[in-house]
Parts: sequence; C-alpha cells; structure tokens
Amino acid sequence: MVKLNNVLLDLNNPVFQEDLFNLQKEDAFRILETLKKIKKLTWADIYKDKGLRWGVVQSMSNPGGQRLYTIRISQRFRALVFREAQFMRFLSLQLDHDSAYK
Repeated sequence: MVKLNNVLLDLNNPVFQEDLFNLQKEDAFRILETLKKIKKLTWADIYKDKGLRWGVVQSMSNPGGQRLYTIRISQRFRALVFREAQFMRFLSLQLDHDSAYK
C-alpha cells in the first residue's frame, strides 16, 4: 500500500531509460528491486537508509539549478537523481561509482 508521503519515482528521463534498457538481465532485475524498495519509503527514510547511501554531488546541478544526488541502486551501479517535491527524478545510471560525481 502506498502512503501519501511516500517517494514518487520519475523514470522518464531518456538518458536514464537508455541506461536501464541496455543493462544485462541480472543488473536490471537488481535495479528494479531497489526501485520497488524506494517506492515504499518516505523521504526521511531515504535520507537515513544506509543501503542507498544518498549523497550530494558538489560539482554540478541540474539545468534548473537544483542540487544533484547519487544513490546506490545496486552493488554495481549508482543513479544520478534530484528531488522535486515528492518525486525522485532519475537522470542516469553510472557503472563506475566515481563517474556519478563527474
């Protein structure tokens, strides 16, 4: 059951979709499991979840000037995201954790 204050996911960014659709089946399955988990959480839960490791990207922001963040979406991947109201908007997937910050 989805609560009113749960995080909403926006997976509509073309770069994110291209990254997701080009994954191997095992990687895609792991990422989808994490997305299911995120959908059940509140923003307070996201910030303190030790598995997701929510972290700010100091070196850049989105075109609207909003701060960008990374989350650990699987053991191999991080996602570049930003928050807009209740939405977590996904921008891309990064295989190399360090590349998420560039």
